[in-house]
Amino acid sequence: MLTELTEPTEQEKVLVITRTFKAPRRLMWQAFAEPYHLAQWWGPEGYSNPVCEMDFRVGGHWHHVMRGPDGRDLPTDNQFIEIVEPERIVYRNAPAKGAVWGENPPPGFLRTITFAEQGAAETLLTIRAEFDSVADRDTAVRRGWVEGTHSSFAKLDLHLNTMEIAP
Repeated sequence: MLTELTEPTEQEKVLVITRTFKAPRRLMWQAFAEPYHLAQWWGPEGYSNPVCEMDFRVGGHWHHVMRGPDGRDLPTDNQFIEIVEPERIVYRNAPAKGAVWGENPPPGFLRTITFAEQGAAETLLTIRAEFDSVADRDTAVRRGWVEGTHSSFAKLDLHLNTMEIAP
């Protein structure tokens, strides 16, 4: 599967990553909308999600904790802004408050995820991350957001092979 990053200009606060998956859109939707499935693949290689709580509705929250290979827990809180099944999920994320981040929390941003059918058995997934500033975008890139997203996509690709479309 080809994953692409749209390179931003110096002034753009947005990063866009696309990838085509060999999976129907309904299955892709489940992988994002159901906490069990999301916890199986979210985060870079070597990270797990021991906590994944989700109230999947507009105004609802999603709290997850990624556990790094070093055993450190990295909590994040998210609020759903828009949900259009099975086409689009929009949410705002922010690191959970706490000592784990110290004086260097990752920047929050608005994330839009779209699922476009590419025939009966493929889906074009697009993730658009809009940061509050170019500096926040650059911080996210330095912290490995792009590489982490690509790594998550590789885990998602494997997890999709274990899933069945819910009735």
